Amino acid sequence: MVPPVEGVAGGGTAYGWDDVSLQNQSSLRGSIDPCRVPSSELVHVWCMPSTANVGPQETPRPLEHVSLLAARNERESMQIAIRPKVSWSGSRSAGIVQIQCTDLCSISGDRLVIGQSVTLRHVVPILGVPDALVPIDMPVAQINLLPGETTSIWVSIDVPSTQPPGQYDGEFIVTATKTDAECATQFLGKSEKYQVYRELRNCYDAIEHIDGKPVEEVVERVKSAATTLRRVLLSPSFSDFYSENGPPDMMDEDANLSIRLKLSLTVWNYVLPTTPSLPAVIGISDTVIEDRFGVEHGSAEWYNALELHFKWLLQYKISPYFCKWGNSMRVLTYTSPWPAEHPKSDEFLSDSRLAAYAVPYSPVVPSGDLAKDYLQKEVEILRSKSHWKKAYFYLWDEPLNVQQYDSIRHQASEIHTYAPDARVLTTYYSGPSDAPLAPNNFEAFLKVPGFLRPHTQIYCTSEWVIGNREDLVKDIIAEIQTEKNEEWWTYVCMGPSDPHPNWHLGMRGTQHRAVMWRVWKEGGTGFLYWGANCYEKATVASAEIKFRRGLPPGDGVLFYPGEVFSSSHEPVASLRLERLLSGLQDIEYLKLYSSRYGRNEGLAILEKTGMYLGPERYTVDHNPIDMMRGEIFRTCRS
Repeated sequence: MVPPVEGVAGGGTAYGWDDVSLQNQSSLRGSIDPCRVPSSELVHVWCMPSTANVGPQETPRPLEHVSLLAARNERESMQIAIRPKVSWSGSRSAGIVQIQCTDLCSISGDRLVIGQSVTLRHVVPILGVPDALVPIDMPVAQINLLPGETTSIWVSIDVPSTQPPGQYDGEFIVTATKTDAECATQFLGKSEKYQVYRELRNCYDAIEHIDGKPVEEVVERVKSAATTLRRVLLSPSFSDFYSENGPPDMMDEDANLSIRLKLSLTVWNYVLPTTPSLPAVIGISDTVIEDRFGVEHGSAEWYNALELHFKWLLQYKISPYFCKWGNSMRVLTYTSPWPAEHPKSDEFLSDSRLAAYAVPYSPVVPSGDLAKDYLQKEVEILRSKSHWKKAYFYLWDEPLNVQQYDSIRHQASEIHTYAPDARVLTTYYSGPSDAPLAPNNFEAFLKVPGFLRPHTQIYCTSEWVIGNREDLVKDIIAEIQTEKNEEWWTYVCMGPSDPHPNWHLGMRGTQHRAVMWRVWKEGGTGFLYWGANCYEKATVASAEIKFRRGLPPGDGVLFYPGEVFSSSHEPVASLRLERLLSGLQDIEYLKLYSSRYGRNEGLAILEKTGMYLGPERYTVDHNPIDMMRGEIFRTCRS
C-alpha cells in the first residue's frame, strides 16, 4: 500500500503514517557514488504485465523471473517498473539508471535481436495518466528517475513469422549510474580531456580524406592514425582499463552492482495470419496532418506524410483509412491518396497486412480532368484487381434524418451501377428521427437494415446501443441477411463509458483490451473506430497535445506526433494502441481454438478462465489472459 495522499485519498491521514514493511532500510547517508554501491540499494526494480497502468505512485513488488508466450508473427509486451529508494544525483532528480538488454537466444543458437525484435520505450504520462510510449536508445538506454516516483519501461518482442519455435532466454540489466557530466568530471580534468580531444582529432584528420589518394599515402595515414590511437589508449587516463594481461573482466563487478532481470520467451509453432482475420478499420484525419505538419493538400510532402502514417499503423494489424469530414457528418474516406491507376495505389491496397480498404466516392485531390467520370473509372480499375474483395465505401457517419439516409441511397445507387458487388458501409446508432420506423427507439434501430437495403452491405452499429444487454445482439444479427453477403460490424466512439470496454484515457488495461474480446464474443465480423489522431488543431508539429473539448480524454486519439517528445518524425504509440493490437491477436488465438473445437468451446474458454463474460464482467487482472493463451497453446500446438 502507498501512504494516503492528502487531497487525493485519505483527507490528511498521511500525517504520522507508518508501515514497517515499506520503511527504507538503507543505511546510506550523505554523498552516494552509484559506481561503488549495489544498484539494489538505490532502486526498486520489478515487472508488470502489459495491461497494468503503472502510475508514478505504483508501489514496488518482488523482482521475479518473467516467462512469456508468443506465436510467430506476434508481438508480446511487458513492463519494467523502476522506483528510486534514495537520491544519489546532485540535481533535482533522484538519479540516472542505465538499462541494457541482451539478445534473446535459444539453445540451438537462434536469436531475437535487441533493437530489431526487442524494443524498449519509456511510458510517459498524458494528463497524468501513463499512455505515450516514447522510443529510447538501444541497446543501452539512460532513464532519469524522479524522487518518490515510479517510472515504467515498455518492452515489446516482435517474433518474425519465420522464427524457429523454442525457448528464448535473455536478461535486462539495470544499473544506477552517474550522469555523463559527473563521470567526465570524476575521471578526466579539463586539460586531460583537451589532450585526448586533440589526439583523436589528429587521428580523424589523418584518415578523413583518403578517397582517391595513392595507396602509399593511404598506408602511411593509416599507420599514423594507429600510432595516435595506441598512444591515447595507453595514456594514464585509461590505465584502469589496460594491463599487460589485457582489459580487466568487468562482468563480476557489473554482476555485483547491477540488477539483473531474467526473461524467458516460449515461441510456439502457430503463425498468426499476415492478413488479420477481423478487419479493424481506423480513421486518420488528413486535415489534422495538413494543419499540424504544415503540408499542403496534394503536395509531395502531403503524400509523404500520409504514406508514413499508413505504413507505420500497419504494424498494429489495423487497416487505416484517411478521412475528411464534411457538413452534416458526410465523410470522404480513402485508404490510398493516389488514383487507382497509380502504382502507389496498387502498392497500398495489395499489402497483405491490410484486411480492408476504403474507396473514395469523389476525387481525393480534385482536378478538372480527374473529376469527370471519376467514380466509374476508379471502380473499373479496382474491380480488375485481386484485392477488390477488401474494398468498401464509407459515405456517411451516423445519419440522423431521412434526407441523410436518402443521400446514402443516392450515392450507393451510383456505386452499384458500376459495381453491383461493391460493399457500402454505414455507421448508425438510431433510425431517422423524422420518420419513426417503430414505436420505440430500439425497435426503430432494428429496422434500419430494412430501411437501407439494398444500398448498404455492412451495417456498423454502436456498442453504446447494446449497453449491457448482450441478449439484444441476437435481435440485431437476425436482421442481417448474411446469405446476401451482408455483414454486421460494430464501433465505439464517445460511448460506451466505464465500466464498458473502450479506449478512453485512464480506463483499466484489460478494459482497453476487452474492446476486441467483446467484438469476438458478440459475433461481429469487423470493427470501425472514427479517429486515431483527432486532437485539437495545432499548426506546429511539436505543439502540446490537447484532446478535443466535449469528448472523453483520449477519445479519437491512439497515437501522438513524435515531434512532441523528440526530434523524431515517427508517430508515438499509446498504451491503448498496443492493447488494441493485443486484443486483435487474442482474436486469432480464439479463432484457432474454435476452428479445432467449435465456436461454443471458444466462448466457453472465455468464461472458464474468467477473461470475458460480458461488457460489465471481465477480468481486471492479467492472469486470466495468460490462462486463456496457455490453454490454447497446450491444446493446439501439435
